[in-house]
Formats: sequence, structure tokens, C-alpha cells
Amino acid sequence: MSVSPHHLRAQTQIERHTIAVLVDNEPGVLARVVGLFSGRGYNIESLTVTEVDPEQHLSRITVVTSGTPMILEQIKAQLGRLVPVHRVSDLTEAGPSVERELALIKVCAAGEKRVESLRIADIFKARVVDAGHEHFVFEMIGKSDKLDAFIELMNPLGLVDVSRTGVVAIQRGAEGL
Repeated sequence: MSVSPHHLRAQTQIERHTIAVLVDNEPGVLARVVGLFSGRGYNIESLTVTEVDPEQHLSRITVVTSGTPMILEQIKAQLGRLVPVHRVSDLTEAGPSVERELALIKVCAAGEKRVESLRIADIFKARVVDAGHEHFVFEMIGKSDKLDAFIELMNPLGLVDVSRTGVVAIQRGAEGL
């Protein structure tokens, strides 16, 4: 049986996926999930965790990772086999979803660079949440690529620090995780 070049390319092409995992909220669960990734050499691009049901002690882990389709299937299968995991959902494959990230970006600038940083912030709808004579701290919420673009534009204007939350995501529609 021969394999077409297109099929082979599709199996080796790296894809970025957002995976939501519903887990018991107990000590050591996050370490086990992270250990699964690190032990197999899988990269985590973004990781967020929060309790979503205090009564049932459930937390939601949202992880952004990249790999070939085969690697991504292995990740999901291995996550599903962890004992405290209740559900694994690949939001990238499940249909439309909403993804957001929050970033705080500090820029130290004077004169025209200061004015330019405010101009660009206005275009990107970034809010000034702290300001001094020599600095601004911008708050920006959006898709990761939009934050990346803003940060890249701030770099030559005096970017000194960035803090990001990581991606949070939820599937659109009436169903929950």
C-alpha cells in the first residue's frame, strides 16, 4: 500500500491545539498533567488552571500545545487515562471556540516614543493601567497573536517587561465541558 505525499505531509505537519481538561481539584493533579508532557518531551505553550466547581471540587486545565496529529492524539489519550481526569476536550477540533489571553506590558519611553506607544496602544485597544513620568503599563486582552503583534511593536519603543496569563478558552454553544 502506498502513501500519498499529501497524506504523509498531513501526518507530519505540526499543529497548535487548545485542550481543556476537567480534573479533580486536589494536590498533585497539575504536577501529574505537567509530568505527562515533560516525561514524553511534549511542549506546553500555555497553561492555565482554575477551580470551576467548588462543590464537586473540579478544576479546568487549559493547555495549548503543538505536535503532529499523531502526537496530539497520544497527548489526549494519555491525559484521558490519568486517574483524576474526568474529561478531555480538544477545543481546536470540537468546533468554534473563544480564546483570550491577558497581558500587562510595561514600556519606558520619553518624547516621541512615548507618544507613539500611546498611539499604537489606542489602535490595539490596550488600556493604560499605570503611568509615570517615564513609563506606562498597558493592559491588553485578546487572542495571543494580537498580543504578540502589540508586544513586537512596543519593543523598539522601550519595552521593559511583559506578564501574560496564558490562554483561556471555552467552546461556543450551549454545551459545557
